[in-house]
Amino acid sequence: MFRPVSAELDFVAIEEAELARWREHDVFARTMRQREGGEPWVFYEGPPTANGKPGLHHVWARVYKDLFCRYQTMRGRVVARRAGWDTHGLPVEVQVEKQLGISGKKAIEEQVGIAEFNRLCRESVLSYVGEFERLTERIGYWTDLEHAYYTFHPSYVESVWWQLQQLFDRGLLYEDLKVVPYCPRCGTALSSHELGQPGVYTDESDESAFVRLPITDASAHDGLKGATHLAVWTTTPWTLLANVAVAVNPDITYAVVDGLVVAEALVTSVLGEDARVDALVAGRDLLGVHYQRPFSDVALPEGVDACVVVGADYVTTDDGTGLVHQAPAFGEVDRLVGRAHSLPTLNPVGPDGTFTGAVAWLEGRDVREANHDINDELERRGALIRRMDYTHSLPHCWRCGTVLIYWGKPSWYIATSQFKDQMIAENAAIDWHPAHIREGRMGEWLANNVDWALSRDRFWGTPLPIWRCEENHLTCVGSRAELSALAGRDLSDLDPHRPAIDEVVVPCRTCAAPARRVEPVIDAWFDSGAMPAAQVGYPHVAGSAEAMQLPAQLIAEAIDQTRGWFYSLLAVNTLVFDTAPYEHVLCLGHIVDENGKKMSKSQGNVIDPWEVLDTRGADALRWWMFSQGSPWTSTRASLGAIDASLRDTLATLWNTF
Repeated sequence: MFRPVSAELDFVAIEEAELARWREHDVFARTMRQREGGEPWVFYEGPPTANGKPGLHHVWARVYKDLFCRYQTMRGRVVARRAGWDTHGLPVEVQVEKQLGISGKKAIEEQVGIAEFNRLCRESVLSYVGEFERLTERIGYWTDLEHAYYTFHPSYVESVWWQLQQLFDRGLLYEDLKVVPYCPRCGTALSSHELGQPGVYTDESDESAFVRLPITDASAHDGLKGATHLAVWTTTPWTLLANVAVAVNPDITYAVVDGLVVAEALVTSVLGEDARVDALVAGRDLLGVHYQRPFSDVALPEGVDACVVVGADYVTTDDGTGLVHQAPAFGEVDRLVGRAHSLPTLNPVGPDGTFTGAVAWLEGRDVREANHDINDELERRGALIRRMDYTHSLPHCWRCGTVLIYWGKPSWYIATSQFKDQMIAENAAIDWHPAHIREGRMGEWLANNVDWALSRDRFWGTPLPIWRCEENHLTCVGSRAELSALAGRDLSDLDPHRPAIDEVVVPCRTCAAPARRVEPVIDAWFDSGAMPAAQVGYPHVAGSAEAMQLPAQLIAEAIDQTRGWFYSLLAVNTLVFDTAPYEHVLCLGHIVDENGKKMSKSQGNVIDPWEVLDTRGADALRWWMFSQGSPWTSTRASLGAIDASLRDTLATLWNTF
């Protein structure tokens, strides 16, 4: 007997009835049991960050993943597709800050407290997980929600600790003072792959400055040919407060114009068509020349050679003056030049991106907002050649939108650059769709690999499992059981998050002195990259060695994940397990509006997936997505296009039925 068919066409009602039947008869679980003992086909679910309601792009990814998993199941394969949730990090913290009506680390610590703030973060992610689960069921995406992994679960955190311990024991996890991209609002560094996310770089206008610096020891150098001043150009006048050197290229020819030293090739662009060159000086003849720095507010350490011209091959005549001011606290290249020439590092900027009391007349001022006043002061002193507005592409915090600064601070790093060649080799064997990603977007990213800036000076994240004593000895812990043995008390039920973990003091393994955990948590991208092992609690959970499936036959996410999850998976598993974690990758294009523009709530061009599901049904949406051509191309979405898909295909099939 067939069920009676209503004469009224209502796809939403039909789908909801079918979903109810699936729930009643536990259909998904039954299909899994049918395949027990079959050949595995391994799929990894890329964990969405549970910091907001799911959007149309989440449906886009899920329907394609569902397509491949269902197909392999129909072929008799065992597809243990486990759901997962990315629950740590700045995305969650920023969302909770908005809910509380506060902003910044200081407000969190003073007005809320770490314990309460992290409780609210946990509560927030669980509420959004519920939203994702509801959408997942409604669109018919078969995935194991009952046994989903959460990156904040203790077993997951412990597995991440163990993986970090493997790196620490091999000398691949280290601390160093480097200049890092830094968000002054969030109060933390960001990694290179976070800067690789779409939309991070946008154009900003700053008031740049051409500055003259008086030479103080011209008589000691025979080759200066009447030079009395050095000309430097900077797009960040605020960094002049930390100047300790000027870099020139020894192989560039410099001109002396009315006593001012400028690269010969740049005389006209800096000084105008009427500038007359009095003499030419070889760059190497400028080395060792001393000058008066533009600001002396920050004291130089005694006994160091600073305010000196040094050689650097990176200096060019592409723009500027051909002489580059050096502030090792605010540029990674400057830091390396400073290290090579034993230069001091001056840092009058605090973690909130404002000047400290070391510069009394600018204390408390945001560094970028102070540029104009700094140029005014240079002009008052007669040191300003000229100023001009300069538009350049600057990185922004990918979560709060604040313009980043480059700021010197101690951070923890993973030595991924030591494995660059291996990651490139692993990538060459991966089947990418589209194929050009292998050598293009992904290959180029790997070729320029830098060490992973791992630590985050925040609250809601996997705590860095390193304890330090006053003698600076380090102890890295890989589990709560190991921590219990060190502490001499049972910590098996300890919440492995701040602030509880911060209160655990252990004897140093080297000298037995009290050791306390270093403060940072880790980059949440490491959490997601650790998922093949961490989702099963490897190696601490019984049976996890057998349950861990590495590599996956397929992963599928949006194309921007080449510098997100695709990279973190490859980096973590290459370093820890000496293998690529996936064999095939489907890179999905983006969903844009009907005019080809990025969907944005502020622009009012977002399509709420529930608007489609509640009025047209999931099949209309799924079929429209499948029928748009290659999945890696950007797709223009509109309700009209979805209606056409429903009318031309689903309604036609219904009529034949």
